[in-house]
Amino acid sequence: SFNFGKLKIGKKFPSLIVAEMSGNHCGSLKRAIQLIKAAKKSGADAIKLQTYTADTITLKSNRRDFLISKKSPWHNKKSLWNLYKYAHTPWHWHQKLFKEARKIGLEIFSSPFDETAVDFLETLKCCAYKIASSEINHIPLLKRVSLTKKPVIISTGLASRKDIDLAI
Repeated sequence: SFNFGKLKIGKKFPSLIVAEMSGNHCGSLKRAIQLIKAAKKSGADAIKLQTYTADTITLKSNRRDFLISKKSPWHNKKSLWNLYKYAHTPWHWHQKLFKEARKIGLEIFSSPFDETAVDFLETLKCCAYKIASSEINHIPLLKRVSLTKKPVIISTGLASRKDIDLAI
């Protein structure tokens, strides 16, 4: 078994139920706080954020690879940079969100998308990290997260066996 914040994880402990906030706050801090409260009310043990900025996750480019398809429900954002700018959780909200979650007994952690996000999350005493499958081969990120010596959840949805072995 091991600690996940104030919770225990292991064979003799109940499953950990995690709610995902992602960009579901729709750019509203008030809504983000409501999502934290709803996660707790629904029985979640923890809530996970994503910590990035548009500039740390993609390029501000109008090249075809960075444009959103007209078939996408997000087409009105035009580019990946615009979408991530809209969907990100502003870093200046994080302290308030961490405080709110902890106040109601909900563990809170994040998926960082670059090393600066890990450094920032460490200032908030983030209890664990989740690596998105799109970042599974981002070795500098994995190394930085490993230095925290905190629990790490690695998504493997976009990964090959070679990627998984490399990440581990």
